[in-house]
Amino acid sequence: MFSSPSTMRIAALTSYLALTGWVILWHGVLSPHPHVNAMGVTIAWLLPLLFPMKGMLTGNAYTHAWANFVLMFYFLHALTLLIVDEGERWLAFIELVITSIAFVSNTYYAKLKGKELGIGLKKLSMVEKEEKARYEEK
Repeated sequence: MFSSPSTMRIAALTSYLALTGWVILWHGVLSPHPHVNAMGVTIAWLLPLLFPMKGMLTGNAYTHAWANFVLMFYFLHALTLLIVDEGERWLAFIELVITSIAFVSNTYYAKLKGKELGIGLKKLSMVEKEEKARYEEK
């Protein structure tokens, strides 16, 4: 299931675009803010999702990993509303599920694509050995 970068990329893009659509639907149609312009609120919630969109559509693994920082904003929003707002609890639950799927699939895509390209982070023990060897030579 998690073995193919292309499968994870499709899951990441699908869930990210689903979250984008959900934000538009939620804040623009299903539950617009009663005291503030619904279009303004929708645009404000939508803007952060648009920042990594180009890199994700081109398949940049780094952008997929970076997009997780943006997703945490929506994750925290959903968790907060699950606890605080009974009226929008079901909307927040859907946001939480979509955001979680996007987070996991972005993470796995970045990891698998990095392995495929032969790039990745070194293990701390290897970094320590290299530093120790470098300083012992001096």
